[in-house]
Amino acid sequence: MTDLVIGADGLARCGWGASTPDYAAYHDEEWGRPLHGDDALYERLTLEAFQSGLSWLTILRKRPAFRLAFDEFRIEAVAGYGAAEVARLLSDAGIVRNRAKIEAAVANARAALELPAGLSALLWSYAPPARAARPESFAAVPALTPESTALAKALKKRGFRFVGPTTAYALMQATGMVDDHLAGCHVPAPVPSRA
Repeated sequence: MTDLVIGADGLARCGWGASTPDYAAYHDEEWGRPLHGDDALYERLTLEAFQSGLSWLTILRKRPAFRLAFDEFRIEAVAGYGAAEVARLLSDAGIVRNRAKIEAAVANARAALELPAGLSALLWSYAPPARAARPESFAAVPALTPESTALAKALKKRGFRFVGPTTAYALMQATGMVDDHLAGCHVPAPVPSRA
């Protein structure tokens, strides 16, 4: 995979975004676009945690099943899950059946309910200032940053699980807190947003 690829449609994309039709749609329409809202960000946080150790493509393809299984990632609904719901999720072949990750998703929903200003406000408070320019290559894209390390620490302090600095940075990339589309990519740079 090269860093920047010109697709059959003539558009330049980050190399990973041109590797499959699923990735191309995700790259073009979602990844790196500013996302707000507690439930929407809870979904992304949960899916990033489920991705840990797996391919993002696996999670992306299972996302409709995850949404169905987790009540569309409504924080209040998931926070109310008990042993019966965890058992149901563990038997759902449409999702990743990992007990620790399922239990973390429930614990994270409960922790999110306890945030006075909400999950979106907390997450976006760790967004770094916008870069002057997009990275030139994947080699210039970090796996974690001081901001993602601080975010992971803040989340863990509040009872969140499966949210290490690398997962926190992947969340920042996916939700537009940082713009890691490469220079020359056809996706427009997002308008800076912190709220």
